[in-house]
Amino acid sequence: MFKKILFAVFILTIGFSGFSQNSPKAKALLNEVYDKVTNYDNIFVDFKYSLENTEANTKSETRGNATLMGDKYLVDLFGSKQLYDGKKVYTVVPDNEEVTIEDKSDDENTITPSKMLTFYREGHTYQWDILQDVQGRKIQYVKLIPIDTNSQITSILLGIDAETKHIYKLIETGSNGTKTTITVNSFKTNQALSNTLFTFDEKKYEDEGYYIIRN
Repeated sequence: MFKKILFAVFILTIGFSGFSQNSPKAKALLNEVYDKVTNYDNIFVDFKYSLENTEANTKSETRGNATLMGDKYLVDLFGSKQLYDGKKVYTVVPDNEEVTIEDKSDDENTITPSKMLTFYREGHTYQWDILQDVQGRKIQYVKLIPIDTNSQITSILLGIDAETKHIYKLIETGSNGTKTTITVNSFKTNQALSNTLFTFDEKKYEDEGYYIIRN
């Protein structure tokens, strides 16, 4: 679950490139998003995550945040943190007093920030969708549909702020009827970051009694 939400978060912050055979207007807008965000030194996003399945009568909401700088990232979600320092991935789970340390996966099915610029280069069509007014902000939606008819995702709606060209909302609808929504509460760029933000202090967690798991 953490990796799935992490994937959606990075869609919100990094953008898309390389689409073809689709709506020219949608392509132009997504290219503007891509050009805008790839020029930032770093990005911080605070977001609301919700999951709902009407048929199963389930609904949950939480908040999280993520900081990205190049390939490095720090995500805080569900009370856990995941850090990538450019070499290793560290997942800190305070409830279990555990830290998992692992190499960055080369598995094609594992979604990581470094793969976000290539994830949508193929396999989807996209369409120009509705325009909404959200408290004075014009939010233009683009709909992405997987070409693979066996995909567990039916569609993804991206709500893009027409003025800032930042993605405001992502709505993913699954083939099982589950709807996952991520709404951006705050989007900040080029922040003054600590030099140690993407540095993992293993000794600190050892001193606090955390169990260190190396995979």
